[in-house]
Formats: sequence, structure tokens, C-alpha cells
Amino acid sequence: MTSPVSPPPPAGGGGKGPSSTARIALLGALVVGVGVGAFVIGRKSGGGGSGPAFSSGEPKGPPSAGASVEGMPEVPSEPTLMEVPGSAASPAIWVDVHAPAKVRDALARNAWLKAQWDKPLGQGFTSGWAAFLGSTGTDLKASFKGAVLDVVAGPLLDTPFRTVWFNGDARVGTPAVIVPKASKASRAAWDALDAVAKRGELRATSCPGGTTEPPPPGDGFHLSRWLVAEQTLWAARTEDRLVLSRHPVVVLQALCGPLPELDAEDGVDVEVGFDPDAYGREAQLFTHVLGLGADARLQLGVDGDRLVARGIAGKLRPDAMANDGRPLSDDLLKLVPEDTPVLFAFQLTLPESLEPAKLKAFWAHEGQPRTRARQVALVWTPRGSASMEPELALLWGDAQDAEGLAALFSGGARTLVRATLCKHVVLATSQAEVERLQKACDGRAPNMLNAAGPVVTGLRAPSTVVLGVNTGRLFSGLAVDGYTSEARVDRASPLPRALPPEIEAARRDLEALPYLGFRGRVQGYVMLSEGFGT
Repeated sequence: MTSPVSPPPPAGGGGKGPSSTARIALLGALVVGVGVGAFVIGRKSGGGGSGPAFSSGEPKGPPSAGASVEGMPEVPSEPTLMEVPGSAASPAIWVDVHAPAKVRDALARNAWLKAQWDKPLGQGFTSGWAAFLGSTGTDLKASFKGAVLDVVAGPLLDTPFRTVWFNGDARVGTPAVIVPKASKASRAAWDALDAVAKRGELRATSCPGGTTEPPPPGDGFHLSRWLVAEQTLWAARTEDRLVLSRHPVVVLQALCGPLPELDAEDGVDVEVGFDPDAYGREAQLFTHVLGLGADARLQLGVDGDRLVARGIAGKLRPDAMANDGRPLSDDLLKLVPEDTPVLFAFQLTLPESLEPAKLKAFWAHEGQPRTRARQVALVWTPRGSASMEPELALLWGDAQDAEGLAALFSGGARTLVRATLCKHVVLATSQAEVERLQKACDGRAPNMLNAAGPVVTGLRAPSTVVLGVNTGRLFSGLAVDGYTSEARVDRASPLPRALPPEIEAARRDLEALPYLGFRGRVQGYVMLSEGFGT
């Protein structure tokens, strides 16, 4: 959905956005990419995440497959000159892990994750990298005795690191892992892997876009191609950082970008940030309307053996007119279906009239119009394939604005379905989405008032911005979408009515994941961070 009314554009261009995977990373990468991923990368072969990384003894638990150095190609004697991209990319989404050991150990003890190792979900997730991570120092004739997993999980990523997705060229749709302040142990681990896994090298004499800022060290940036068990990983190091990625262009972008400052508040172990400029005018408009500054981020912490939401933090723009927060109304909670994967609700202070001219004057701080607060929500069901139609609805809590909203959201490439339900103006992407909301409003289907007690309590607490992610519904739906989008369907092989047993098992396991609630409440020019969930 787009609006023809926009404030003065923020500094910096939008550029082409990241891949579809990166677009949902703000909501999903933390739980799956960092949650399950950190567990796979972070589980030490000795179990439980304890003990030295360069330990002796046989690795225990997955990944169990290994690879031998026998038959691997020789390392070329000279590096190949890299073709440097003509334009630079900027970070679009990033996940900062401030306490790697704490997060790793919590996830290694998590009962749900432990149970997945021998199930279709766990096997599917680890199969591609099992041989790489399960290869031992003995297999590779290396200086360490444990598995590659031990080296990566132990010293290499035992200091705060950032996983970042860049905008721009499709080649940079894969993330990079950046260790900005590598310790002596991290560098030793990097050297140990580079000595045995390196099978090729690229040299870049400048940064993307032709710049030399920061200046390349010596004769340029040197990127190593690590090859183990037919899996390739690119790695590089400079005086101030280590970088890993599946694509050399991504490694170079990470080497040339600003060095991240990984500082966190007490109790915050993981943070997710994003740059609205990477997503074009819609995201820029949205954050401008909310009054959010450039440092808005989701915060999570470790509680026992799991990650829990700590809230939404950040600073407001000096010119922002942000509402200081109030509870979500029961009318809104009654309208939102209980199985909604993503709910984003916020309070807006806007002029009495939503005429485009008056909105533009208001955002430009021209005059002092009469204003009133509105409660607005977005209900979103992300899809696991670009070919599937989006399922999205805007719920506007003031029926007096129906005419103004109709004018604001007219035109454009998509026709929205309009309705008035539970005292809210509804603009949805399809009639089916309106019918789903109608059932919740009428009580013919569970709504958010029927959700778990901690979720209802969290949504009813005062907030300026609140993001609720039903991770079970989100990831189980994405898994099913992914299966159906990749299934070969034709007249001879129609799509079966029932999912295959392993897909159905994975869907059920994913539905057991918790509800994560991130709440932000404005106090002055700061967003106070609060979390809730199951």
C-alpha cells in the first residue's frame, strides 16, 4: 500500500532494496537465522558450549559428517585480481550479538532446539553445512583436534559480532558476519582455518564505487576462499575486523563499511536494526510519520535457556510529534485474528483533517493545526514465495477518517478492499483478508482477546509502538509456502491435498515457537524499551 503524500525525503537515497529474504529478516532472522543458526554454529562438539575450542576427543552430536583434505585442489600461488563493483552498498538489516557465549549456551540448553536434531526440521536445516562444520582438525591435517564447528563457535565468534544484509545488487542478498574487535584468540582461530581450508584468493585494490576509504592495507584487501566438504566460505581480516560470507562481494562491502560499535544496555544480549532508506519512500515515510530516528532497534535478552523480547529502543527525531503511548483498545484486539503472524500497532498524532495539503503542511511544520491521536495497526501474513500475493491489512481506529483515508490510498498499482469493522476503517489487499478480520470481529474465529494471558496483558499496556510476532504461525506458514512454491506441480503430478509427513512434522514443530512482543513507549525524545510474550 502506498500513499501519494510524503514528507520531505530523509537524507540519503533509497536505492534498490535487499532480497525478499532480507526483507523479512527484521522479523525472522533473529529467531531462525540467529536463534537456530547460532545454535548450529554455536554448539560445541563437546556439548553444552563449554570446554576449550581446541580440545581433543571426538565430536558429539550434529553435524556429524566430515570431510578429508585428500583430493582437495591445490592453492594457487598468486591471488586473482578481483573485479570490484562500481557502486557501494549500505547495510539494510543487521543483527548484533552482544553476548555470543551467553546466547550460545542458552540455545544449546534449549529443549525445543535439542529435540529438532533428529527430526526433519533439524536435518533439513543442518544438512547443507553438516560436512563443513563436522570436519575435524584430524580430517584436515590442521593444528586443532576438534571440529571446524568448535573453532567457529569457540574463539572465532566468542566476541561480539554483527550479521548484516546489504541493499543493492542481487549478489549481496546474502549476509556477512563481522567481528569488529577480534581478540587474539579470534585471530588465531582464523589463521588455523585459513591454513587448512584456503583454496583460492582474491585481491581487491579499492572499495566498491572506486573509493579508497578506508584505504586498502598494503597491496589491497585479500579475500580467502575456504573450501571444506564442497562448501565454500569467503573470509578476510584486517587490523580492525574479521569478515565471513558466502560471496566475495559481500565480504568486500563489509570490509569497506563503517566499523560497527557493538555496545548494549544491561540485559540486552541481541539487537536487530534496520535502515529505512534501504527500502524506498514507503519505509522512509513510515518512520518519518512515527518520528523514529536512525537508531530504532528491536532488543532481546537471554532468560534461562531462551531468547525473550526486551522491547523497541531508539531516539526520536527532534522535530517528531510522537504520542506518549496508550493501551491498544479492545475493539482493535477484537478485530485482529489470534493466529496473525505479525501485528504492528502504533499511535499517531495527526491533524483533524487528512487532506493531502494539510498533511504536507503539518509534516513541514507549517502552521499549528488542531491535532488528535489515532490508533493504527498493520496486520501482516508474510509469504514464503515472491509469486504469492501479500496478505496485509491496515486497521485505522477512527471511523471519522474514512473519507480522508479513501483519498490518501486511491490510485497506485493495487486496489484495496475497504470495510468498516469493529469501529475501525479497514483497508486490505484482498476480500479474503477482510473476511478473515470479519470472523474475528464477530467472534466466529479466535481474536487477540483470546490469546495467551501474557500476550493480552502486554498488548494492553501503554505503548507508542508495539510489534507482536507469533513466531510459530510465522515460520510454520513460511515453511509450507516454501514447500508448495518449490513442489513440481503439473497435470501428471498435482499438488497433494495433504502435506508430506516430514513437512507436516516440521510445520507442527515450528508452531510450538513462542510469541514475541516488542513495545516502545516515548518518554521525552527517547523510546523506552519493554518486552512481553509467551
